[in-house]
Amino acid sequence: MAFACVAAAGVAQAAPLTTLHAAATLSNAEASKHLPVSFEATVTYSREYNGDTFVQDGGDAIYVHAKTSLKLIPGDRIRVTGTMRDSFRPYVEGSDIVRLGQVALPEPAHPSFAEMIRGDTDCQFVTVHAFVLSADLIPDSRSPTSATFLRLSVNGAPADANVDSDDQNALKDLLDSEVQITGTVSGEFDNKMQQTGILFHIQSLDGVKILKHASSDPWSLPVTPMDRIITGYQTANNSERLRVQGTITYYEPGTALVLQDGAKSLWIATQSYSPLRIGDRASAIGFPDVQNGFLTLTRSEVQDSSIQAPVVPSLFTWRELALGGNEGHSRAFDLVSVEGQVVTEVRQATQDEYVLNSDGHLFSAIIRHPLRLQLAPLAPMPSIAPGARVRVTGICMLTDANPFNGEVPFTILMRGVDDIQIIAQPPWLDLHHLWLIVGLLLAIVLALGTRGWLIGYKNRRNIVSLAYLEQRRARILEDINQARPLAGILERITELVSVRLNGAACWCHVAEGATLGNRPSRLTAASLRIAEHPIPSRSGPPLGSLFAAFDSRTKPCAAEQEALALAAALATLAIETSHIYTDLVYRSEFDLLTDVQNRFVMEKKLAAMIQAARQSASVFGLIYIDLNQFKRVNDVHGHLVGDFYLQEVAQRMKRQLRPGDTLARLGGDEFSVLVPIVHSRDEVEEIASRLEFCFREPFVKDECVIHGSASVGIALYPEDAETVETLLSAADASMYVAKYTRLGRNREGEALDQDDLVNKDRS
Repeated sequence: MAFACVAAAGVAQAAPLTTLHAAATLSNAEASKHLPVSFEATVTYSREYNGDTFVQDGGDAIYVHAKTSLKLIPGDRIRVTGTMRDSFRPYVEGSDIVRLGQVALPEPAHPSFAEMIRGDTDCQFVTVHAFVLSADLIPDSRSPTSATFLRLSVNGAPADANVDSDDQNALKDLLDSEVQITGTVSGEFDNKMQQTGILFHIQSLDGVKILKHASSDPWSLPVTPMDRIITGYQTANNSERLRVQGTITYYEPGTALVLQDGAKSLWIATQSYSPLRIGDRASAIGFPDVQNGFLTLTRSEVQDSSIQAPVVPSLFTWRELALGGNEGHSRAFDLVSVEGQVVTEVRQATQDEYVLNSDGHLFSAIIRHPLRLQLAPLAPMPSIAPGARVRVTGICMLTDANPFNGEVPFTILMRGVDDIQIIAQPPWLDLHHLWLIVGLLLAIVLALGTRGWLIGYKNRRNIVSLAYLEQRRARILEDINQARPLAGILERITELVSVRLNGAACWCHVAEGATLGNRPSRLTAASLRIAEHPIPSRSGPPLGSLFAAFDSRTKPCAAEQEALALAAALATLAIETSHIYTDLVYRSEFDLLTDVQNRFVMEKKLAAMIQAARQSASVFGLIYIDLNQFKRVNDVHGHLVGDFYLQEVAQRMKRQLRPGDTLARLGGDEFSVLVPIVHSRDEVEEIASRLEFCFREPFVKDECVIHGSASVGIALYPEDAETVETLLSAADASMYVAKYTRLGRNREGEALDQDDLVNKDRS
């Protein structure tokens, strides 16, 4: 470790970053400051209608989001002016793009799959070898044309590619071909910008070069019986493509279809939008899979023979569908009919749902809405009166792959509104009308009895009110003593005031916090008389105020302030007790210097993770971090700088962790990280490497620059140890091996660092 003291410099106004390298090497924290940029680079991919552009200069690349009227193509040399933004990686939000001319494209890199999935080559122009698993034209609501979407296998791992081409004829030569992909690589993300895969952006089919065609036409495969497609299943992602035949009984473009052949039926996942007709015989090719326990065909392509061979659905009872047919045959994915009475109907964003009652059992019949590329309104949902008896026809979707172990819930997936037919309208004297009659009779009885009840109520009200108030007050004190949620306690206090003031609207406003209780609207409050009482603090300014609203025609009385004063005393006790409890809990669980969890919480979580891992037979990791030569920081620069160093170290290490990882300070200069549910030691070692790497940048405090480092050790449960103590010992031992290996390797350099420290400190 080396230390240096440098003179503090004033912060100048940020000037534009003038190179792509300067922009691409920013951290997300730096990019979030919206630094200005103005640099030159070469376009490797551009999609004008949604503002996507990837640019590269040498070995540096970045994504630019900018709406422009320029028709940019790969090889265009441009000047990008804009500001930096933070995301999965920093990117440029462009305000202006100027074309400077045409240059040669960068030499494409040849990364491995591991480099791409880590994001090491994000936004770069690359060339990789791949095998095409599926190829489809996918419509895009933002573009007047479709694009080619490829699912690929790269080094045996899945990847996707978007090719800006709508050439249908080119797709037939791609299936099962070995290709060379040349384009820009990026990640695929979920809505939290967490990477879920790899996506190649390819400007045209020129970026997809067929190296080796498929050994045979996939559509010439022999027909495999539907119940035997598992014979082509490979667990190592080496599944062979199979072909099945049957009648189309259901089709949802871009998602799936169902083929049925006699007593056999199969769910086929496909991204195809080709026009297919229900009732036609068709062939499908794809890869076998098991999803939710059912045989399925995935990544599939379909050919419609245009020969009609419709399947006539049989009528089943609820029990036959839930338990299987007369011969114990499951009806999953079969085209079936079933009757029942309509209980209710619901229109949802993605589907229309009818809830039916059949023989005392409820099930749903749904119609999924088709994909709407334009924002046209849906046709009205056919309304069926509750109680009507209907017959629904559709695909039987079971929730359990083994229906022979008992009754299994199911859903009927209908093809359209014609699949629901009304058999009988509900009778007039149905449950709804019966409830109306009963309700009317009850209203008459209640009206007759109300007058007598009101007379007795007035006499009992005062006695009951006093007992009720005392009971509520005792309950509030009990809630305060048991540290119940503060908001609920304050709401009950306002209710207590309201009861004492004969139902007046009462509410509470906590200083710099929420307003709780029955607060009138602004329009209503303008015509009311408002009484206010502060919530006193034992020391310092008031903790808030209590309010009560009365008819403006009434006059203030002593009972109002008495009730509010009693409530204010309870509120003071509740708020201050809550603050004390919250502070005690925080101090017992967190290290007050670094604001990370302490050793007590870490060992408690570690014990819980061991118990959970034993239940699920899972693996997790423990990382032990020891700051190298931390004592010298305190000795040379004092404890204030040492405390700053510990705080900055904790913040840097937290930024290297995944959601769900836990950083804790064990004491002094020792930290640990719990890494839940990992699949291999490599995952834990990768996080440990990031933790070591975060010390690369120096720590600056006033005029002192600290070049820190840490020794890191890891342990895996249950590979290295199976208890809290042995896991900590294993990680600690691993850390000491790393520490002394480093000391042995750098002993001469360490001595030089020590001499340099003394000289620089004296200066």
